[in-house]
Amino acid sequence: MSNFAAYMCNRRQSIHTIKRPVGLIILIIGSLFGSCQRDNRPVGVLSPPELSKLMVEIYLAEARAAGNGLPRDSAAKYFAPQEQKIFAKAGVSESTIRVTYQYYIDHPQKFEKIYDAVIDSLNLREQKEKTRISAN
Repeated sequence: MSNFAAYMCNRRQSIHTIKRPVGLIILIIGSLFGSCQRDNRPVGVLSPPELSKLMVEIYLAEARAAGNGLPRDSAAKYFAPQEQKIFAKAGVSESTIRVTYQYYIDHPQKFEKIYDAVIDSLNLREQKEKTRISAN
């Protein structure tokens, strides 16, 4: 084997031995940062995607109630059973909702991200509806 071939062979081996520890260190550091970012929600608190989905449904039901042209007190009476149906469909009790809201009120940065997701979902639905209406 020539000197060049021996040099390249040794170089490849040293590169592979360097990559393994570096990759392992990166993996360990990444998992440590990931564990710091874990969602430490108490049991019974809805996850951000679950809560945002539920909130979108509630806002849509509120909009339907308000859009019926009913007086405010009648719209509230119409909305209450709709809200209960949404909770039942999601398999969520009112106590779970209260605990969830309290948790996210105590963690406003998480709650802000949820509201951002809700607003994005509602805006997307609005755009789809406008597109559908203009296509007809």
